[in-house]
Amino acid sequence: MRPTATVLVYSDDANTREQVRLAAGRRPAADVPEVEFLECATLPAVLDALDRGGVDACVLDGEAVPAGGMGVCRQIKDEVFRCPPVLLLIGRPQDAWLATWSRADAAVTLPVEPVDLAEALASLLRRRLAVDA
Repeated sequence: MRPTATVLVYSDDANTREQVRLAAGRRPAADVPEVEFLECATLPAVLDALDRGGVDACVLDGEAVPAGGMGVCRQIKDEVFRCPPVLLLIGRPQDAWLATWSRADAAVTLPVEPVDLAEALASLLRRRLAVDA
């Protein structure tokens, strides 16, 4: 097993980024590596981080402003070669169809429910790390 996995967390709200970090913990599941978080508050920071590489999964805030996570997700799925899997944070369960439109690999609702977020993130990391193996 790799020693760590890098998870990019995008939100303009520091409290949302903190919720994600706390919900996922150091290791979202026993069978995935420990997680290192890379926090981004702007779209240019997200794009720069993805251009540098080494990101294993992304958690994007669909409610972020001015660039919402749904649009960011669709953009990176189109523009980033071997785009990491994306977990989208959505405002309401009814927004799941928008997560599908944005090509997100998974979605959970805000406010963050720790068990749901950890399970979804662990699933994405398992899939990504299996492909990289």
